[in-house]
Amino acid sequence: MDPYQHRPSSAFNSPFWTTNFGAPVWNNDSSLTVGTRGPILLEDYHLVEKIANFDRERIPERVVHARGASAKGFFEVTHEVSHLTCADFLRAPGVQTPVIVRFSTVIHERGSPETIRDPRGFAVKFYTREGNYDMVGNNFPVFFIRDAMKFPDVIHAFKPNPKSHIQEYWRVLDFLSYAPESLLTFAFLFDDVGVPTDYRHMEGFGVHTFTLINKAGKVQYVKFHWKPTCGVKCLLEEEAIRVGGTNHSHATQDLYDSIAAGNYPEWKLYIQTMDPDHEDQFDFDPLDTTTTWPEDILPLQPVGRLVLNKNVDNYFAETEQLAMDPAHVVPGIYFSNDKMLQGRIFAYGDTQRHRLGPNYLQLPVNAPKCAHHNNHYEGFMNFMHRNEEVDYFPSRHDNVRHAERFPITPTICAGRREKRVIEKENNFKPTGERYRSWAPDRQERFVRRWVEVLSNPRVTHEIRSIWISYLSQADRSLGEKIASHLNVRPSI
Repeated sequence: MDPYQHRPSSAFNSPFWTTNFGAPVWNNDSSLTVGTRGPILLEDYHLVEKIANFDRERIPERVVHARGASAKGFFEVTHEVSHLTCADFLRAPGVQTPVIVRFSTVIHERGSPETIRDPRGFAVKFYTREGNYDMVGNNFPVFFIRDAMKFPDVIHAFKPNPKSHIQEYWRVLDFLSYAPESLLTFAFLFDDVGVPTDYRHMEGFGVHTFTLINKAGKVQYVKFHWKPTCGVKCLLEEEAIRVGGTNHSHATQDLYDSIAAGNYPEWKLYIQTMDPDHEDQFDFDPLDTTTTWPEDILPLQPVGRLVLNKNVDNYFAETEQLAMDPAHVVPGIYFSNDKMLQGRIFAYGDTQRHRLGPNYLQLPVNAPKCAHHNNHYEGFMNFMHRNEEVDYFPSRHDNVRHAERFPITPTICAGRREKRVIEKENNFKPTGERYRSWAPDRQERFVRRWVEVLSNPRVTHEIRSIWISYLSQADRSLGEKIASHLNVRPSI
């Protein structure tokens, strides 16, 4: 008799983590990297399996960023940056590039209100002469975790309870109690900026550390910042309830109506750069997505402006089918060993191929506007008309050749295969600095939001004490205030 034919449900509840094919997993926290910092190795089967399964959890709605709005316009270079990068679309002041931008909420479903406290997506697709460049970011400069291995878990924690389909913060606090690096992102999420007034009054950040490469091959680390010219505005709780109670699409409508009225939203693009040779001078890892770079030491440098002056013609065609991917870079811009970015390089394209099909880049909104050529024939929904006889490379019957070589990062990768946390964690200091920079009333609202989520009866005393410890390490008075409200003694 087949021993698996009548396998009891308990057989699926192993006491330890395994892969889908039953192999034991000894580390479900860290990706397999070259040395402690990376890059990530594709041979990490567990990471690929975990993300690939996660990417396919929703059909056809996006797993994250399901609720969104898009608009079209242009990006114009305003400052000379050709000494930093050989990217063609940044070659000189005055150069304009057509773009489409998708704003979104991260966690909630496609029809959810836009007044919910949630990170917002800020993704820009540049249709450059060298192919599409997707700058995929959020309205916060940091993220909750620093390793892609944990990405499915953090989204699961924020998503509704699989039993009740109700979003519950005790699940979030439970999971992230194991990730003190998440504290700075909470300093944005539970701050006033956690509910933007609308998309026009919202900042954007690339979140990850990328690299800029100039014609000589010189590499700089880079962080991207979008600053709205109309300023940053937020909704406090009472106003969010009022606005959301009358229009659950208020931010989408504001964006659409503003453009239709000729009141075009505009953002300035700034960058921070760091010489990789100088990274050891800092008490943080510049590739860590859970911390920021100090602007007093690494100042913002102006690059250009983004103007949205045209609404989409069709929501489904240009918003639902719009597909962003941080793996889509152009010569002069490249990746870093940022472990979250390394995972997203695989995850986003894999998600889009699952959600829209293997030929999603043929859809008009995703297709490059420049000439392009490859031998990716056939497959589901391939509607490109081809009449060539040669679908291989190289060929003496086809004059298409390699493009002119462009510089890529020359960094040498060397190290043992490892699954470890980065050496320079900076989990608490930036949160304390941010908290102390606020006015007293803003601090009190932040305290009140923490007290509210920690007061949930499903939050255990252990978890509550852990979070008070984290907050106290960021700022002792902050931890004491929250502990006092909860009648809990701080542990430090």
